[in-house]
Amino acid sequence: MRRRILRPDKELFRRPVAIVAAHPDDELIGLGSLIPYFQEIRAIVHTTDGAPRNGPDIRNAGVATWLDYAQLRRNEFRASLQAGEIFPDRAICLWIPDQQAAFRMPQLTLRLVSIFTRLRPRFVLTHSYEGGHPDHDSTAAAVHYAVACLRGAGASSPCVLEFASYHASESGMEAETFLQNSLAPFEQRALGDAGRLAKRKLLASYASQQNVLSQFPLCYEPVRAAPEYDFTKPPHPGTLFYERFDWGMNGREWRRLAQAARRRLDLG
Repeated sequence: MRRRILRPDKELFRRPVAIVAAHPDDELIGLGSLIPYFQEIRAIVHTTDGAPRNGPDIRNAGVATWLDYAQLRRNEFRASLQAGEIFPDRAICLWIPDQQAAFRMPQLTLRLVSIFTRLRPRFVLTHSYEGGHPDHDSTAAAVHYAVACLRGAGASSPCVLEFASYHASESGMEAETFLQNSLAPFEQRALGDAGRLAKRKLLASYASQQNVLSQFPLCYEPVRAAPEYDFTKPPHPGTLFYERFDWGMNGREWRRLAQAARRRLDLG
């Protein structure tokens, strides 16, 4: 596949956009060097609070409770905006508990319908469906369901684009590229030394996440038009990345919840 450089004069950068990510820092993992080019960010939406209720994250962050951890991550997000001189019209958190977005897909979808209706972005950038984290996949599904709801009502709907996060590979985790699950062409922007430095500066605002963020090579930021996913099927054969961890979800259960959400939203 020929890889083209994504340039700031593209329509994407000139039109109103919304970014919908699962956790604070996901927006930078996927789009950190590109976000400063957007001329009109209508919203950066985080679907979860970034604070798992179980596990070592709270203790590792040096705080006492999940409420403290959620506030810490929100503060780090605001610091990253200041570091990058990024000024979205709205920074929105939907406050779903981290690792629980799969259980709230219908409610999450309707919140996004409301946001898209009110803010009218031309493009929405969100996660690809890749089995990396159940919150990522739930956020992606909710964005697609929200657009389907708007179209079904005859309302204006945004174009869905997606950024890469991470997924399973033979070596463990693969990041900064898409699964080969679509023939959709994608724009690939090599960051270069200046891009990596700028992105590293933004990611440094997330001090509590440095152990995770250090795993990303900061080489590419692919963006593509989202394919028409069938969320009742796994994103790839074999074990999903999140099935390797105790994150309260497996692929079979996630797909059951995605199908149930689609029925509840009357999407067929």
